[in-house]
Amino acid sequence: MSSDELRARIAGPVCSFPTPFTHDGAIDEQAAHRIIDVAIDGGSEMIMLTLGDSLFTILTDDEVADLTRLVVEHVAGRALVVAADRMWWTGKVVEFATYCRDVGVDILMIRPPDWGGSPSPESLAAHYAAAAAVMPVMLVGMPPLRTLEILANMTPNVVAFKEDMDLSYSFQVARQYGDRWPMIAGGGKARHLMLWPAGVRASLSIYIRLAPDVPRAYWQALREGNLAEARRVVDTYDQPLFRMGETFPGGLDSLQHCAMELFGIAPRWRRSPYVTADDEAIEQLRGFFQDVGLLATR
Repeated sequence: MSSDELRARIAGPVCSFPTPFTHDGAIDEQAAHRIIDVAIDGGSEMIMLTLGDSLFTILTDDEVADLTRLVVEHVAGRALVVAADRMWWTGKVVEFATYCRDVGVDILMIRPPDWGGSPSPESLAAHYAAAAAVMPVMLVGMPPLRTLEILANMTPNVVAFKEDMDLSYSFQVARQYGDRWPMIAGGGKARHLMLWPAGVRASLSIYIRLAPDVPRAYWQALREGNLAEARRVVDTYDQPLFRMGETFPGGLDSLQHCAMELFGIAPRWRRSPYVTADDEAIEQLRGFFQDVGLLATR
């Protein structure tokens, strides 16, 4: 697809892929297939691997490459596939971009490597441009505004922006560069709703891989201009889940894995040292989903 064709497909609920594991810590390929199928059948136009949700922090580089190939092969053209790096140096990013292009990834999301102010805006722009010479690139995080200015005048092969940090920064970038780089909102629907006036027309969704009727209702309300209904969906389903994640054993990511187990999609297990929630916590979560009508009571 051309850069313009890719940009045109960045809309609606996005599945940020949560790497599933078996009890002994192996990547659960069958569960990965189910996650992808539920998300695509539910209406996601994009399966996105991420440093965070995909748990690259507890994968090896070889596993990241293998998982990327697995996702591409199972998606099989039914949705866009976004791969992600692990904040590598430029040479490794270009090597990985070549791999992603060759296995069929549509877009590579690159998180800016930074420690102690080591890169300059200009060196970061060159970092992105080196990968964009190989395949389409998505920006993420908070690259310096000067870096964005350079890229906007340098390469058309930067095609999108995934926001996930400072809301005022994201609003500014969406207003200034949204036509060039369609933005995907991170976090929950409440965050996306705040970015909607800036023209942000895509967002990550936990529910797209659990109960797709929830994001369908949210996006239908937005398309109809019914902000009251969109807020109701946020207040009923999204905000309580994110608040629960603040105190859930192992945090929000653990909660997401437990939720997938409750919906029969993937087991709750995560690799050490990450915490896997116990049965008591999962029953608490079951109660929430029953209260909002997404799971039947026993």
